[in-house]
Amino acid sequence: MKIRTFAGAVAAVAVGALVFTGCSGEASPTKSESVAKGSLNIGMLGDPPSWDTSQAQVANLLQPYQAAYDTLILQEPNGDLSPMLATDWSYNEDNTVLTLNLRDDVTFSDGTAFDAEAVKANVDHFKNGKGRESVQLAFVESVTVVDDDTVEYNLSAPDPSLTINLSQAGGLMVSPTAMADPDLATHPVGSGPYVMDNANSTPGTIYTFTPRKDYWNPDLQKFDTVTFSVLPDNTARLNALLSGQINAGVLDPQSGVAAENAGKDELIMNVNWEGLLLMDRDGAVNPAMADVRVRQAINYSFDRETMLDQLLDGAGEVTNQVFGPDSGSFVESLETSYPYDPTKAKELLKEAGYGDGLTLQIPANPGFATIYPAISQQFADVGITLDEVTIAPQETVSSIFSAQYPIAYFRLVQGNSWSAINQMIAPHAPFNPFHNTTPELQQMIDAVQNGAEESGELGKSVNEYVTDNAWFAPLYRSSNFYYTDPSIEVVAQFQSAVPALYNFSPAGQ
Repeated sequence: MKIRTFAGAVAAVAVGALVFTGCSGEASPTKSESVAKGSLNIGMLGDPPSWDTSQAQVANLLQPYQAAYDTLILQEPNGDLSPMLATDWSYNEDNTVLTLNLRDDVTFSDGTAFDAEAVKANVDHFKNGKGRESVQLAFVESVTVVDDDTVEYNLSAPDPSLTINLSQAGGLMVSPTAMADPDLATHPVGSGPYVMDNANSTPGTIYTFTPRKDYWNPDLQKFDTVTFSVLPDNTARLNALLSGQINAGVLDPQSGVAAENAGKDELIMNVNWEGLLLMDRDGAVNPAMADVRVRQAINYSFDRETMLDQLLDGAGEVTNQVFGPDSGSFVESLETSYPYDPTKAKELLKEAGYGDGLTLQIPANPGFATIYPAISQQFADVGITLDEVTIAPQETVSSIFSAQYPIAYFRLVQGNSWSAINQMIAPHAPFNPFHNTTPELQQMIDAVQNGAEESGELGKSVNEYVTDNAWFAPLYRSSNFYYTDPSIEVVAQFQSAVPALYNFSPAGQ
């Protein structure tokens, strides 16, 4: 059976609903009989950096945290927000205080009670940990404990993505008792549906989880065991899927053919853009990058259609912008901003004083091995030399954040407008390691931040600015191909590279 489900299909409703909305819905069901059945075995692209929630990541790596940890808010497959540990929430008039009411029947796996003090401790722990996703709580100045079951998030300025972030890394809740324990890095202590089976887990290789006794919402405990196998190599994931070692995982389009022929089910999600981050916009490492004409020349040098066809078998859509169709800030006319034009690229380089060529250094992750020869060839056609510095896959993000390289190739999720800005455009954004900004751009960002329900529309100006000034060189929105065997049913997750753990169930249940 082939399942073609595009997560973006529900975005028109969901994006608007995720901006400064409260929730008055009923809390999730109380304890009932478990319906656990069978096993879920997921192949992961990488290893969680730590089971300490302050170091948690999103995209492909949020799945395993959802086994051990609950979040304050639950994001449904269509993007709507629902109660989880918080039963309801609301903003004050100027959107600078978010009040959450909490469940009063939850404990962590070490027996510690979940309450308002635990939430406050988690916010402090997450912010002080300065992990990759710490930006998700960047505007949270403090948390006030109103009573045992009520907290207030006090913001330095409005944050249109805060409630979304509380359904992701920023909302994961770890036991306050475990925060200072060095074992937390390897042994999660949460209030989630499963607990790690240490005897059958090997760090860096496989993590096994079993249902937690007396969990407050057994409807989420759909399996007798959940395992996560670390399989960064695509061929290894394919072989594991075909042999039955795993029954769910991401594959590339070519491997997907073999999976389909073997009777596996296919789920397609278009949520990522990939291309070059033109990070050194002030010329701190390479002076050439400070000239917008150089960055525009880079964009004109790419034959995106051919690259998509040859490298991804056409699985995706070419694009010239980093805001996706479901972001609220997508601008259709920007899709043709930089047509393939090597002559134009050469002219711009000559005007900028680089008619004799220039060299750009890039950290080369073996996981993107097929892309570098294509970039190198098309760069060479316009007079740019690509200097590849080979790095280990696990060093990719740190190499980008180090501000040592003028450019980098990466794949990023296309989330809502404000999340995208805070991920890669704002001066504090982790994927803006040189902290580039201009007064004009900052004024646009401020407007988005204070725009409430209009933030998506206001983000279009930010999109136009970074596209016109060539802050990035996007190539295409690539399709994510997720495969499961027929014993598993799964639903795509809105604006996510992989389905949430909650979206899996045994077939027929």
